[in-house]
Amino acid sequence: MAYREEVARVKRRAYLGWEYWGKPVAGFGDPDARVLIIGLAPGAHGSNRTGRPFTGDASGKFMYPVLHQTGFASQPTAIDRNDGMTLADLYITAAVRCAPPDNKPLPEELTACAPFLDRELAGLKNVRVVVALGKIGFDAYLNYLKRQGQIASKKSYVFKHAATYRMPDGKVLLASYHPSNQNTQTGKLTREMFVEIFQAAAGFAH
Repeated sequence: MAYREEVARVKRRAYLGWEYWGKPVAGFGDPDARVLIIGLAPGAHGSNRTGRPFTGDASGKFMYPVLHQTGFASQPTAIDRNDGMTLADLYITAAVRCAPPDNKPLPEELTACAPFLDRELAGLKNVRVVVALGKIGFDAYLNYLKRQGQIASKKSYVFKHAATYRMPDGKVLLASYHPSNQNTQTGKLTREMFVEIFQAAAGFAH
């Protein structure tokens, strides 16, 4: 929390004119969505600045054009929370609500944010497919299922890109590398790979 507010106060030179959001970032999208994205945490100068998940940073610049191409997003660019973007059949949330130092949330941050995730997921009644971006998002969803008593252990669910699991409640858990700058710049995650994830998600949702 202190880090989130410090970033909002000090700012990055490119965004000195911005009034940073600097608060926990809530989920965003279609409340009737059949597809749910669980990401990592707000980026310090991305959604911690804009107040909307994956908006205003490199991950969002990579992700929203893919969501637009696959029919989930109304436009390919996400600049701020008032840019007119709407999501169809998709809801985006994250394991952690506040920007963590170095994008690495501590276990206690994940634990502190778990009740918010539980409440959010309880309200999304139509979800059929969960796309977990990165191992932290993947584990956050498995931990949610453990808290709900739906699975006893995480050990049969191994994170790897494009891994697909049918969960006990019938939902599909689809794993993807996180669209972080590190993964996209090195080619670990290509646009084609990411498009395939959301094409698969759309297929499972119907």
